[in-house]
Amino acid sequence: MHDVALTWQQAAWLTAVLAAVATALTLAPPGRLRRLAPFARETTMISGLYSLWQLAGTLSVFGSDGALAKAEWIERTERAWYLPSEASLQRATTAHSAFLAQAANLYYATMHFGVLFVFLLWLFTRHRDRYHALRRVLALTTLVCLLIQLIPVAPPRLLPGHGYVDTAAQYGQSVYGGAFGADELSAMPSVHVAWAVLVGWATLRIGSGIWRWLGPLHAVVTTFVVVVTANHFWADGIVAVGVLGVCAGLERAGRSAVATWQARRVPVEGLSAEPNEVILR
Repeated sequence: MHDVALTWQQAAWLTAVLAAVATALTLAPPGRLRRLAPFARETTMISGLYSLWQLAGTLSVFGSDGALAKAEWIERTERAWYLPSEASLQRATTAHSAFLAQAANLYYATMHFGVLFVFLLWLFTRHRDRYHALRRVLALTTLVCLLIQLIPVAPPRLLPGHGYVDTAAQYGQSVYGGAFGADELSAMPSVHVAWAVLVGWATLRIGSGIWRWLGPLHAVVTTFVVVVTANHFWADGIVAVGVLGVCAGLERAGRSAVATWQARRVPVEGLSAEPNEVILR
């Protein structure tokens, strides 16, 4: 199975085209076309972020040396912390069900970006007041994850003799090429889990009714899927959630600082100042 996602080159070309469309719509006369400009600009930004994510998967500042050793160290550390064995969970589930294994492979390949796109579209059209803050958290989290991923760490499925099965390769559903590439060594942290948890947290807080639980469900399913397909360790997801939490805190602190600064820049009554002049209190 080929990856339904675009390569970084394809995504870069798409970003360039979207940027041109966004520019044309922004410069268009007032009317229906002009109203489409915000959608085009946001789509351009998301496409550019996706292109960067795909590009980072092909790079490594340290080559592939030590990637397997780091993965083995993660596995030993998890056992020392009494985290459940990923290999045991895989044997208890996908090893006994070809349907479940193939469904997990398909979910891993398609829902990662697909759900995020629907989520951002929902935010932009229905909750515009929340959109920009969450988009900033998404972009910052992805950037930090990408920087960490420049240090190569192998996924469990590439560890020989540890009991893991590459379920995607087993059923011809692998999203990776036949040759061993750097993009397979970007396991730590898991961007899949980071994005899914952001979607889950946001939909739970912003949504209403039974539909608000779809986001958390997606986060749980994604975490299960990345583990039983042997694409990630638990630790990859734990670190990703930690990065997400720190980035969310930084975004909130930055937004608060900007709001405080803007609130202090107010006209001072009783001063002979030029019209519209503002000073700091």
